[in-house]
Amino acid sequence: MSRVAKKPIALPKGVELNIQDTSVSAKGPKGTLSLAKPAGVQISVEDGNAVLSAKDASLVPLTGTVRAILANMVKGVSEGFERKLELVGVGYRAAMQGKDLSLSLGFSHPVVFQAPEGITLAAPTQTEILVQGADKQRVGEVAAKIR
Repeated sequence: MSRVAKKPIALPKGVELNIQDTSVSAKGPKGTLSLAKPAGVQISVEDGNAVLSAKDASLVPLTGTVRAILANMVKGVSEGFERKLELVGVGYRAAMQGKDLSLSLGFSHPVVFQAPEGITLAAPTQTEILVQGADKQRVGEVAAKIR
């Protein structure tokens, strides 16, 4: 079996894992995330750890992938993820307008970026942007769009 798939996922305090036939959801202080569970991958909770196993040898690589995604879900709902962007350029500035991010990037007008649901944007200084959220993939996707 894959080394990644063999390693159990420690469930921190305050994180619940709800396992159903076709989906798995993780609920914690930062929110709730769900994942469609592939057929042939078994997930169980034993002694505060989530353990994954494959029904046959051909599903072992998929089990490792599901384990990595599930570990990111658990970390996301307990701690959250954050990406830090830095504006580099003369006169480039970022400021918050309510929940929207206003970027002055040398155009004749400011560029306004609306945060999608589940993502928090912040501009601690005029040249820094923080993208925060529970879903690692969405945080990276929003950071890439802003970039």
